[in-house]
Amino acid sequence: MTGQFHYEKDSDSIVTITMDMSGPVNAMNDEYIELMSATIERLEKERDSIAGVVLTSAKKTFFAGGDIKNMLKAQPGEEEALFVMCEDIKAMLARLETLGKPVVAAINGAALGGGYEICLACHHRVALNTPAVQVGLPEVSLGLLPGGGGIVRLVSKLGVEKAIMPLLEGTRFNASKAQAAGLIEELADSPEDMITKAKAWVKANPEASNPWHQKGFKIPGGDMRNPKVAQMVQGAIPMLMQKTRGLVPAPARILDVVANTLRVDFNTAMRIESRGLAALVTTPQAKNLMTFFMQMNQVNGGGSRPKGIAKSAVKKVGILGAGMMGQGIAYVSAKAGIEVVLKDISQDAADKGKAYSEKLLDKAVSKGRMTEDKKAGILALIKATANAEDLKGCDLIIEAVFENVDLKHQMTRELEPQLAENGVWGSNTSTLPITLLAEPSEKPENFIGIHFFSPVDKMPLVEIIVGEKTSDETLARAFDYAQQIKKTPIVVNDSRGFFTSRVFGTYIDEGALLLEEGLAPALIENLGKAIGMPVGPLAVQDEVSQQLTVKANETNRELDKRLGQEIGSANAGYRLAKKMIDEYGRGGRAHGGGYYQYPEGGAKHLWPEVNNWFYDASVELPQQDIKDRLLFRQIVESLRCFEEGVMNNVPDSNIGSIMGIGFPPHTGGVFQFINTYGLKQFVDRCNELSKKYGERFSPPQLLLDKAKNDELFV
Repeated sequence: MTGQFHYEKDSDSIVTITMDMSGPVNAMNDEYIELMSATIERLEKERDSIAGVVLTSAKKTFFAGGDIKNMLKAQPGEEEALFVMCEDIKAMLARLETLGKPVVAAINGAALGGGYEICLACHHRVALNTPAVQVGLPEVSLGLLPGGGGIVRLVSKLGVEKAIMPLLEGTRFNASKAQAAGLIEELADSPEDMITKAKAWVKANPEASNPWHQKGFKIPGGDMRNPKVAQMVQGAIPMLMQKTRGLVPAPARILDVVANTLRVDFNTAMRIESRGLAALVTTPQAKNLMTFFMQMNQVNGGGSRPKGIAKSAVKKVGILGAGMMGQGIAYVSAKAGIEVVLKDISQDAADKGKAYSEKLLDKAVSKGRMTEDKKAGILALIKATANAEDLKGCDLIIEAVFENVDLKHQMTRELEPQLAENGVWGSNTSTLPITLLAEPSEKPENFIGIHFFSPVDKMPLVEIIVGEKTSDETLARAFDYAQQIKKTPIVVNDSRGFFTSRVFGTYIDEGALLLEEGLAPALIENLGKAIGMPVGPLAVQDEVSQQLTVKANETNRELDKRLGQEIGSANAGYRLAKKMIDEYGRGGRAHGGGYYQYPEGGAKHLWPEVNNWFYDASVELPQQDIKDRLLFRQIVESLRCFEEGVMNNVPDSNIGSIMGIGFPPHTGGVFQFINTYGLKQFVDRCNELSKKYGERFSPPQLLLDKAKNDELFV
């Protein structure tokens, strides 16, 4: 162990403890326990000769929280050991809290989870007013709860009304919002100012202690004996069920600890909190969510980016097509400070595309999230035009026109010459092979797929597709651009439908098949949501639109002809979309309605006529079969993508499935689901489904090999 907690006493007898652990960040692991324990022992020995303590960090982050790698190693049956570990960590913080001297946290960087729990054990908190500072208790997003005193102290500090939602939602606050919410008390303009303010508070409050250690302490707003408080806690239960659908246990455990904090004494509540964390760490949901977190770091850290190529930044991007996708790409690019040329066939169409950005920015201004000057600066970066010459010198051009090979080829032939020297041409396509689209390119090595998701301003993922001739440098530049506009990039190889569209389509198709088999539409939709998908498969097809489903299928059939391949059969999703359009003129949500009615000012509801199509009350399928069909169909298709070399690695597959197609987050993604389910058990279930419902559920050879060798997807 080479890390240190630097101990420095000034002339006013104020001790500054600067945490500087051996890793890249300060984290709550064995080294922390040793260093913090030794530091507290020294402070206790020197108590009579010190005026107070300032706790800060030598790292860019204040404290990163718990050691997730260690927690992932915990196994069922180890809950008692985990409870003891929680209690030991809490005991150290309690000794710091009851030192008898004022203790101030000087927060110079992110203080999340365990980091903020350390801050809560201090008597006062001063934070540097910088974007690097984030404060909060986001453990719920990992399937966990704050087990270092975070729930009990936050409720005791703020009261249940102010504490409950930050705990249940895992809210991360910047410095100014943290102060407004009561999580910190002071802001500082510089590191020096931060330490000065911390020491000034020590001098002004020599007898400081936390209120819950004072005689007669009452939780702000009252405890469970207060009817308003009891009603608030009870009211959170149905809200939680609606949000989590009972699929993740952490929010309910957090609410239980909150309720107990309002019922029992402080120390008993702390023990209940420790039991809660110990019970959650070994659950499958926590394992999955922690694995997802680790894999997100791997992906965002450049796991799929070619090595040895210098980082790049786009200065000027051209976007062809100012429709739904193009206008969204323009917005996120300009917001990232990139000069944007938004081109369409007419000036009017281009201006309408730019107006989309203005609308989003106006909304941000009205909510106080942006100034008028900032809005004007972003809009000034977007040039709406019908003139091809305005694209001259773009280091990246993204074509976002209709999914038509000939049209995309025309764009490439006409406008590729406008690129700057060695500029990159990106195609925003969801299904068409990049190698085919690159055929007219003068520089196919600079041609790449950059698949955005709608709405672009909200969807966090970008799927980057590598063609047969795409160079590593082009891939690196596309990857860097995705991160420049604050998106998470996954990298896939060229194939019809790539990864996300191909897997996403199976969810829609399976829902349509269930409908054709005679099941009630409402049952299909409810069970789709019950497995953790954002909405049911019929609602998803409405959002995508029946029109787009028909066009995509017909484009693919046309492509089969063009490539001399066997023409694919029409799937159920296409059959029902075509029926919806041809017989009823319903093209989806954006076209007035589809499977659902969308009354103005009212909630959407299923179109009653759908019940008359296929519904047969005599048809009964086990609900578990329906759920598994909707989930397993997506996973089996993901396995085929992996087996065919469309996907390069497991993290990209897991991240892409959750962030791109809405696969249930608590599963950790398509392949992590298999790990948790058990590979051999998953194979057996696939075989059962295949026998009952068709070969589309047959386990691919890749899965069979992994199961035989007892290998996980990692």
